[in-house]
Amino acid sequence: MSIVSPEVLSLFILSSCALALAPGPDNIFVLTQSAMNGRAAGLLVTLGLCTGLLFHTAAVAVGVAAIFATSTLAFTILKIVGAAYLVYLAWGAFLASGSVQLQGEAKPVSGRNLYLRGVIMNITNPKVAIFFLAFLPQFADPIKGSVTLQIAIFGAIFMIVTFCIFGAVAWFSGYVGEKLRQSPKAQSAINKLAGIVFLGLAGRLLVTER
Repeated sequence: MSIVSPEVLSLFILSSCALALAPGPDNIFVLTQSAMNGRAAGLLVTLGLCTGLLFHTAAVAVGVAAIFATSTLAFTILKIVGAAYLVYLAWGAFLASGSVQLQGEAKPVSGRNLYLRGVIMNITNPKVAIFFLAFLPQFADPIKGSVTLQIAIFGAIFMIVTFCIFGAVAWFSGYVGEKLRQSPKAQSAINKLAGIVFLGLAGRLLVTER
């Protein structure tokens, strides 16, 4: 007997696709990073975001995510940390826009830093933890076997779906950004827009309630 039935698997994949396509902080983050730094950068950020999903999947599997669903303090601390990091990225984007105007090019961001941006962005978003806590268990069936194993399987599938869809977003926005980056003024405008988006995401995270 399969631990996950084909019917449940199909429904989960369709639901995951719809959720990944819905506008949200993560795919907007991928879009802006890819437009600023190129398609490879967007893919590295996407990989980082998906790595962060490993943390949330494990948290749900062992029940840790329930803490963020029930503890106001834990939820508040995590979202403040996440918002502060987004403000830090916004500041960097505004500085980059100035360097483009003065020097003709912005300081490149290392692949390691891009990857870590994705990891931190995902892990410090308490809504993801609560979303996983509410979403993944709905598809688990104790009759089929280990619920922990089923949640791990669903988490892995969600990561694959997310990487494919966010990767497509990164590829497209990176292509557009590549054309725009041929103009220093356009590059500066991209960086300023990214900074504004990061500040908007930080504000949205701060006012988010459980």
